[in-house]
This record gives sequence, structure tokens and C-alpha cells, in this order.
Amino acid sequence: MVDISKLETSKNKFQKAFIHKSWLNEHPEEKQSNERLEFLGDAVLEFIVSFHIFKKFPTQDEGYLTSLRANLVSTQALSAVAQKLELGEKLLLSKGEEESGGRGNKSLLANTLEALIGAIYLDQGLEETTKFIEEHIFSTIEEKLASPLKDIKSRLQEEVQSKGLPAPKYKVVKEEGPDHARQFTVDVYVDKKVSGRGLGGSKSAAQQAAATAALEKLSLKD
Repeated sequence: MVDISKLETSKNKFQKAFIHKSWLNEHPEEKQSNERLEFLGDAVLEFIVSFHIFKKFPTQDEGYLTSLRANLVSTQALSAVAQKLELGEKLLLSKGEEESGGRGNKSLLANTLEALIGAIYLDQGLEETTKFIEEHIFSTIEEKLASPLKDIKSRLQEEVQSKGLPAPKYKVVKEEGPDHARQFTVDVYVDKKVSGRGLGGSKSAAQQAAATAALEKLSLKD
């Protein structure tokens, strides 16, 4: 198990998980940021969380599971975990990014946590990665269930309307596959622009996925 408190980011194998792309501008000897690890960690996290809640809530439908997963892996949730682990203090940032408050940037912190998950997966495999996620992310499930679990589409609508914009609109752009295994692709429009695309085995599930993508995009803008 990775002991976060003992990570020496300047000389251990997890160093790359903490290299923000801004650091490369001032350190040309370093060739790669943590973005590739973030890409991997995002996929690993989604798989592990999906499998866990699929088993934990056997009677819940796809829409509920999609909403719960979105709550667990949202920028807000992941950045809170990153703050508890003090990942911001370990980040390698440019002077400009540092001065602009990069160590406290929620989007940046969430991305760093995903990069760390990717690094743990590469170094220690699925079992240890699952243990890490169980300890730091699954432990928040009961807390989230204690308050009403908002439908992700409702959350997107609230977020959009708080910015003074009209309600999101959903459009099915593709429908394919046999009747017993239909696959829907849905775009969600915010202010007449596509803000997210989602796939699902039903229109509802695809809309939920599209809303999740749009919420993430809006949080990055903020």
C-alpha cells in the first residue's frame, strides 16, 4: 500500500504523478507531465468505482448508479480527497502556476489524484489500487447517501441556471445495435453549444452520462 505521507516526489517512482505541465516550461530536462498517468488513472478509477457500486447496490437501476458514480468521482469529491492527502504540497508547478494558487485549484488537485491512481496501478496492480480507492473514496459513500442523491441532470440544470443560462437540452445523435442491446449517443446543449456527450444502453443513461461530462467541463472552466 502506498504511504502518501512518505512520498519523496523528487526521487521516487511516483514523481511523474506530481509533475504539472507548467513545470515543463521551466525544466526542459523533464520530458513528460502527469497527463498520461491522469488519463490512465481516470479510466482505472471509473472501472473500480463502477464495479464496486454495481455489487453494493444490486437493485438500483443504471441511472442511479450513474449519478452515484458521478458524485464519487466529481472534481469536487476528488479534490477534497487530494486536499486531505496534501497532494497539493507535493505538486511540481511553474512559478506562475504557484503564484496563481495552483496548489489549491480543485481541478488541478483532482487531476493529480487521478494521476497518482494511474501510477499506483502501474506499479502495484489492480488489487493495491482498489485498496487505495476503498480507503480514500469508497469511505465517502455513506456520507453521500445520507443526504439526497441528486440526479446528475438536476445538478447540471442547477449549475447552468446559477450562471444565468437557459436549461440544458438533450438530443439523441445516434442509436445503434440490436433491440436487446441498443446503444444511445446523446449530446447535451448548454447555451446552444454542445457541452457534453454520453453513451448508454438507454436514452436516460446516455443523458446522465452527457450531463456528467458537461458538469466536468463547467467545473474546469471555473
